Amino acid sequence: MDTLQNMRVFVRVVEAGSFTGAAQHLNTTTAYASRAVSDLEAHLRTRLLNRTTRRIALTEAGERYLQRCEQILAYVDQAEAEASDAHARPSGKLKVHAMTSFGQHYVVPAVGRYQERYPDVNIELTLAQRMPDLLDEGFDVSLTLATGLSDSALVSQRLGSAFSIACASPAYLERRGVPQTPGDLAQHTCLQMVTPVFPIDKWIFDGPNGEETIALGPTTFQVNVAEAMAVAVSSGMGVGLIPLYSAISGLRSGKLVWLLPEYTSQEMNLYALYPSRQYLDAKIRTWVEFLRDELPATLARDHEELRQFART
Repeated sequence: MDTLQNMRVFVRVVEAGSFTGAAQHLNTTTAYASRAVSDLEAHLRTRLLNRTTRRIALTEAGERYLQRCEQILAYVDQAEAEASDAHARPSGKLKVHAMTSFGQHYVVPAVGRYQERYPDVNIELTLAQRMPDLLDEGFDVSLTLATGLSDSALVSQRLGSAFSIACASPAYLERRGVPQTPGDLAQHTCLQMVTPVFPIDKWIFDGPNGEETIALGPTTFQVNVAEAMAVAVSSGMGVGLIPLYSAISGLRSGKLVWLLPEYTSQEMNLYALYPSRQYLDAKIRTWVEFLRDELPATLARDHEELRQFART
């Protein structure tokens, strides 16, 4: 028995004053309306309506039940309206995950620009190096960097790509000299970013001669956050591969020098991941669309600025 539907029929019968009037309003048959009320009474084991051939009248129990039905149906209608509105109008809390360094440089500024357009959305941003379980941890969207994606039930949108560059500080280069080829790095102190994606014992460069792999010896320093690597390199501890988004500030200030400007390394794709494409909440849809419009241009500007450093 569909109790909720039968409650709707019962309320409509009372409002119309007859089963026939209720059936006409509901675009159904008088027999269906009568059976719905009878099913309710059987379920409740209580008479709700007194019936004659000319009219119907609420019993005392029916009057009390009518009030409750009207309250319940009003709540249901409100819940349905809110859920439907969520599909049409961006509002409420949007829970977002992003990789730490990328999120700090690109996602945080994007949040501000997004909320200027959609002020009814409150964004809860979590920055973490790991890829979360979206369903178990309740994230609406994850922004992750990866060389590729494994098969999963998640929906993915590619938003662009990012890569790392070899950097050192001016002071370090004064002491140790400037490497001219990737092979020269074997004579330098190479600091290591620890990631689940790239090997820790070698660097792989893409350049004019294609792919070149440099084996690394024991390192004096390892870290898992790009900002910390940028600080270590700018303080003269050695040469490091730093993602462009974490290196660009040091390049602007002169604390970092781009080495081997014909080479890049550790290219990764940026993906927006979310649980489902069907009945997508408006705040998720507009957030992903906003990033798809905004981030490629932002990444392209940084890439263009990097080329200027190569010419200086």
